[in-house]
Amino acid sequence: MNSLKHFFSAKGALAGIISGYFPRQAQLDMATEVTEAIEQQTSLIVEAGTGTGKTFAYLAPAVLAVENSSNHSEHNQENKKKVIVSTGTKNLQEQLFYKDLPIIRQAFASNLQVALLKGRANYLCQYRLELYQQTRGQLDAQSLTDLVKVKKWSTATHTGDMGELVDLAEDSSIYPFITSTVDNCLAKDCPHLDGCYLVKARKKAIEADLVVINHHLFFADMALKDTGFGELIPQADVIIFDEAHQLPDIANEYFGEAFSTRQIVELCHDVQQVYRTELTDVKQLGKAADKLLQTSQEFRLLFPYDPERGNWRDKLKQARFAQAFADLQVDLDFLYQVIKLSVSRHETIDNCFERAVNLLAKYEIMSKVDDFGVSFWYETTPRHVVLHQTPLTIADKFSEAITQANAGWIFTSATLSVDGGFEHFSRQLGLSQAKQLLLESPFDYQQQSQLLVPRYLPPANDYQRAHALVDLAKPLIEASSGACFLLFTSYRVMNQVANLLAEQISNPLLVQGHMGKRKLLAEFVDQKQAVLLATASFWEGVDVRGDKLTCVIIDKLPFASPDDPLLQARCEDVKRQGGDAFQQVQLPQAVIALKQGVGRLIRDVNDQGVMVICDDRLVNRPYGQVFLKSLPSMKRTRDLETSVSFLQNITCASQNT
Repeated sequence: MNSLKHFFSAKGALAGIISGYFPRQAQLDMATEVTEAIEQQTSLIVEAGTGTGKTFAYLAPAVLAVENSSNHSEHNQENKKKVIVSTGTKNLQEQLFYKDLPIIRQAFASNLQVALLKGRANYLCQYRLELYQQTRGQLDAQSLTDLVKVKKWSTATHTGDMGELVDLAEDSSIYPFITSTVDNCLAKDCPHLDGCYLVKARKKAIEADLVVINHHLFFADMALKDTGFGELIPQADVIIFDEAHQLPDIANEYFGEAFSTRQIVELCHDVQQVYRTELTDVKQLGKAADKLLQTSQEFRLLFPYDPERGNWRDKLKQARFAQAFADLQVDLDFLYQVIKLSVSRHETIDNCFERAVNLLAKYEIMSKVDDFGVSFWYETTPRHVVLHQTPLTIADKFSEAITQANAGWIFTSATLSVDGGFEHFSRQLGLSQAKQLLLESPFDYQQQSQLLVPRYLPPANDYQRAHALVDLAKPLIEASSGACFLLFTSYRVMNQVANLLAEQISNPLLVQGHMGKRKLLAEFVDQKQAVLLATASFWEGVDVRGDKLTCVIIDKLPFASPDDPLLQARCEDVKRQGGDAFQQVQLPQAVIALKQGVGRLIRDVNDQGVMVICDDRLVNRPYGQVFLKSLPSMKRTRDLETSVSFLQNITCASQNT
């Protein structure tokens, strides 16, 4: 422990590398507890407030554990510890790998072997790109432009990581055609196997001492959904989850099943492609694929265009949905029968056969909606429908996995507690035996920030709501010279406000969805007076410091929609057990989500700013106190002018320095 104490001291290795570093007792306390959990192979839950330095507080003990095990087993590499660090998003993965880990390695003068591993959809598939290029004559102008960008990049990339393509829109329609899925990957039969970027990334991860992954990848492996990756996680001696508040929802998703029209469409496209190029004599292939493609599109058209979630059990009771769903099975089975006649004639058609079998099995699962202990729900995108079967709890499975793993498990985030306790988080994952640690932020929120809860705003469902939000935002945007985030709980309200603001202010408006997240943030930092409007994915994992961000406006408390079928199922389950669904499910979820949004404002000891929460329930409902007690202790006001003056002072001070 003395080595850690020195490492985090004012004269330690970290201070020698990071300009402006200062010791924090909370950081040392966390590092000490993490070390103990690693050594004793136990579980630890840590909420580390913003500014604690939690990343280094878990990385330093992890690197030390590997170094110490390496020193004790120079001639026996099997005893060398392996560390997995899992985080919430690809952006955070990259920050850990490219920014934080190099600092730690330099501080320890360590030769630690590290690797970054993402899910397969993040890597270019050379085989599928080759196939896609053959269809260029059928592409629209935008797809063709995107294909040219990808092709040019593909000749220069060493990693095949799609994250390098920063000028490709995040919703580009080209992605599914140039990346692989578990379903359509040809694996050992692929003609490009030797140069496969995914295989190379996994090989490097297996050989590394410390691997940075994300939660989706962890649970995909844990649920045995992605064969070929399963040899990595069982080797781990230390498993660290950063942004651990996301785990329960992600874990539930991976322990369930999904049946998607996207899978059907991709299967049909691949069958059509192999029919046109290799199996031109089997005309039934083209006809069967065309028919299923049309049926899947008709199924999607039964749902509203705007993305929504709903209860699949309820939908299946309606005759038109039941009939359309039955038609899907008929046409899917017909395609399966046709493909079966061509098995062994080409590796792609063999792969399509396996996918058809898998889709028929998933169809069966989604048709048995009377099963207990699970939620059946659907969600739509503009192009597709996904049907889900999700277990109501994975606590037993997850706690069993922890018990069997013989590893140290660390769960950390700036937002895990609700009203000072961890019961909500630990209950969801079955972590009743885990040690708990709550560390306050070192920031002086009373001096650095204000919390504004405006008066007299119309209710959330009022048609004048967007206009009122714009009227509120304009003086705040002007006072902060545009260094402002507007965070929304829905795309609909975000776009309404964006359209109104565009007519009334001259500041550059950056709206989520118009470009990739990374580029959107870069534009916000680079452009003077820019204003950013975004939804859920910008509520967390976004780090903008200094006077570039001095005002964050949140449109309302982030309660999940009462129509959300997964939420409904969980609430019903709690009620059956005699519990209070609002207190045990809805309120804790909303508190943690709000804490994440509020955490965007103050990121450094010198940051200042105003947090605006446009929701009266924070002050006029009894449960508002739970939110307020869970938030940092900011100076509160209900007066807009007070906050405008506070922002003007910040802006003037920054302009004079």
